[in-house]
Amino acid sequence: MDRLWSPWRYRYIKGETGEKSDAASGDDVACIFCAIRDAEDGARTFVVHRAEFCYVVLNIYPYTSGHLLVVPYTHVADLDAASKLTTDEMMDVVKNCQTILREEYKPEGFNIGINQGRSAGAGVAAHLHIHILPRWHGDANFMTTVAETRVLPEELATAYERLCKHF
Repeated sequence: MDRLWSPWRYRYIKGETGEKSDAASGDDVACIFCAIRDAEDGARTFVVHRAEFCYVVLNIYPYTSGHLLVVPYTHVADLDAASKLTTDEMMDVVKNCQTILREEYKPEGFNIGINQGRSAGAGVAAHLHIHILPRWHGDANFMTTVAETRVLPEELATAYERLCKHF
């Protein structure tokens, strides 16, 4: 029998990372993205880039290698609650991320999206963020669809090193 180990997921399952909280109240204290925003060590938090109004971080529970999140510094839950300066910069950063991911990972396509609210699939509903995922034909196999398990060919530290050099 083969076993796939993903020990980093256990903290998520137990709810220790803050992603499972229902803290949609706007309280910065329980927000993982606010904690990452305030952290100084980018390598520890996998922050690959900081701009004026937002930052780029690797998703620590990625769907694919190179799965990035663009997160505003301001703690807001909804796109229409963010300032125009913030959303303009976020979109420019998303475009730059797509260019970088295309150059570094050579994907065949991209998923770029925003999930607002728990019902829409937001893992962290209280803090707006945009997902950028490089995609390849056949990258979701039976493990994802049948066993609810993702097989990722690259460690987060490796993805961090690959992407940091582009920003």
